[in-house]
Amino acid sequence: MTPPPPGADPSGPQRRLRSRWLDAQLVPARAHHRVATACQVVTGWLWIPQAWAIAWGVDAALFAGRGAAALQAPLVLLAGVLLLRVLLGWVGQRASADCVEATLERVRIGLARAAIARGPLWLRGQRSGELVALSTSHTDAVAPYYGGYLMARAEVACVPVAILCAVFAADWIVGLVLLMTAPLAPVFMMLIGMGAETAGRRQLSALARAGAHFTDRLRGLDLIHVYGRGDAELAEVGAATETIRERSMRVLRIAFLSSAVLEFFASVSVALVAVYFGFTYLGMLDLRGTPLALSTGLFCLLLAPEFYAPLRRLAAHYHDRSNALAAVAEIEAAFGGLPVLDPAPRDDDAHLPSAPSVAVTGLALRYPGVAAPVLRNIAFEVPAGTRLALLGPSGSGKSTLLDALAGWHVPETGSISIPPGTRVALAGQRPWLFHGSIADNLRIGAPDAGAEEIETATRIAQVLPFAERLPRGLDTVIGERGFGLSGGEARRVALARALLRRPQLLLLDEPTAFLDPRTEAALLEALDAHLENCTVVVATHSDAVARWAHAVWTVPEQGGGA
Repeated sequence: MTPPPPGADPSGPQRRLRSRWLDAQLVPARAHHRVATACQVVTGWLWIPQAWAIAWGVDAALFAGRGAAALQAPLVLLAGVLLLRVLLGWVGQRASADCVEATLERVRIGLARAAIARGPLWLRGQRSGELVALSTSHTDAVAPYYGGYLMARAEVACVPVAILCAVFAADWIVGLVLLMTAPLAPVFMMLIGMGAETAGRRQLSALARAGAHFTDRLRGLDLIHVYGRGDAELAEVGAATETIRERSMRVLRIAFLSSAVLEFFASVSVALVAVYFGFTYLGMLDLRGTPLALSTGLFCLLLAPEFYAPLRRLAAHYHDRSNALAAVAEIEAAFGGLPVLDPAPRDDDAHLPSAPSVAVTGLALRYPGVAAPVLRNIAFEVPAGTRLALLGPSGSGKSTLLDALAGWHVPETGSISIPPGTRVALAGQRPWLFHGSIADNLRIGAPDAGAEEIETATRIAQVLPFAERLPRGLDTVIGERGFGLSGGEARRVALARALLRRPQLLLLDEPTAFLDPRTEAALLEALDAHLENCTVVVATHSDAVARWAHAVWTVPEQGGGA
């Protein structure tokens, strides 16, 4: 399904699809949500005995003339109801908080997995600030949907009906007034809320763009300073912030307008009930034909505002639904469709056959939106446990082919045969190193790796020779993207990180670039001794690496690769 452009009013089927997607994320926390909803509904039902206890006690003590002794029974009932409501409120809030927390965790992890599953080609075309916004502000925008709107919807379906039945049992005229005025609230709520989702999506879209712009400028702050663009960029950030302010105020304007309309109709309805009882008790109106007890009138007056309270809460949370749907629309637009979020961990430590064989047949690879394929009619085999060197000029597609072997690139035609479940590790030309210590970066692929495993991997990848010269060795903190390390050092850290995963298929992209001949020879010798039960495919321009490999395959020069 193609997502609508930003700001467009989504059609009914699209809105229902997004609602079902939101509800699907609630499945693992459904038990907590049911408890929270049940507590809120029962709390609403308890307004009926609470109102009756108050009306009973006031009528008996002040107007029936039975004195303070008559207050004992209604006070006991009132105290019991209030205590039960407090207890249900506490349990419901705890269950709601657990439900929302678990659901947001599922959404965030699922979005991260969905982004990773699309591979580096897709990620390179995205703005990191916008992806961050999806898992922060956009995910936070769906929290009130689970913690507010869904429970308010259930409360509206159950509580007003019970109150209406109680009021009809006490006085059919008041029940008729409530029944006739009740439809006004949802009608006006729908009319006003038609533009709420569009306004909310525009606000979230502006927030995502501003976040992406600010993140990009922070990363390129040194370049901005060199070219003297600081003031201009500050002006752009200010303009983006002003856009967010304007669109946020538009969303608030709609929210306040709808709340004011609903409060008006609720107040008018309660006023009609009060006027009816006032004229009846003054003897100016007699629609019943029988005397009206004070307890009946007080009971109905106490319940009338509570009849509309769930509707008012639903109106307030209706904008939470609009914001949640707007956030889902932004997620849909970013991923080109609603991603299937599966946060279940994968078993990377399963017992798998070592050193798999690799077969590529009739392979054609094409970048999205590019007319000509990067590679076409590619075919070769890598026997289990052997090393294949991919040779070819720059731009012939060696890196693209490695991405495809790693599962990051879907073939246009042909096939790549690798045993299912094979543990694959890729050390690319531009490894991403995070801000933190070198040891932390090494443990990304193997969080439980011990000191001995790290020492072995760093020794093989020739990380130790330069790490020993650093102030704190492997505990030395480096900047984002490996700031503080040279290009060759960053690649060696990435190679050590790949080796820590104990891969069965190791994909290397120019592993010895920027290395002097001596270090290159030491690295290849160490790898030769370590990679006994591992199949290796390496893209290289080095004659030494070509001699190190068991076989050489030259990538035909077709243009468009890397």
